[in-house]
Amino acid sequence: MTRLIVWRHGNTDWNAANRVQGQTDVPLNDLGREQAAAAAPLLAALRPDAIVASDLRRAADTAAALAALTGLPVRTDARLRERFYGLWQGLLMTEVAQRFPAEYARWRTGDPDPGSEVESLDDLGKRVGTALQDAADAVPGGTIVVATHGGGARQGCGYLIGWDSTVLRSVGPLNNCHWTELRHDGVRGWQLRGHNVGLVAQGPAPAPV
Repeated sequence: MTRLIVWRHGNTDWNAANRVQGQTDVPLNDLGREQAAAAAPLLAALRPDAIVASDLRRAADTAAALAALTGLPVRTDARLRERFYGLWQGLLMTEVAQRFPAEYARWRTGDPDPGSEVESLDDLGKRVGTALQDAADAVPGGTIVVATHGGGARQGCGYLIGWDSTVLRSVGPLNNCHWTELRHDGVRGWQLRGHNVGLVAQGPAPAPV
């Protein structure tokens, strides 16, 4: 059985401010580094065979905390980047609502392709899901930790399980440095085994942007 641990990165200043990150390369803040250091021993106890990360610093540096404990190298994959948020990147969510009211309203209701050059959920799921599948295929029967982003994690896992965006809206967002666990066997395929796993709950997660 192959196990995928899909791990959201630690906190950033943009997370704290509710500013749209998307594919902007924002680093971890002090809290984010503390979160990664605290979560790393829990993941190391799962005895991972490989670590893969988005090439954005907040994910790669989160993965580095686990690599420091396990001695495993971190392979980066640009396909694991967060959703591209187009014209919204760098804006506060309040600014998005003011400048792009129609597109923002569609996004809030779950429209998979709201406009403003925001990447569609279908494209995001295929991109991240394919990267997750390739990471699993590289270590059949192993445990692979993948450090990525909140929105990408949800859509990528949904792609593997076969859930569409309507179903995925009922799945709560990942808190910073929490993870989703998927397992695969030859009979049942991919199965969800855990979601939002991690240390003490941090309260409601901000929108995964």
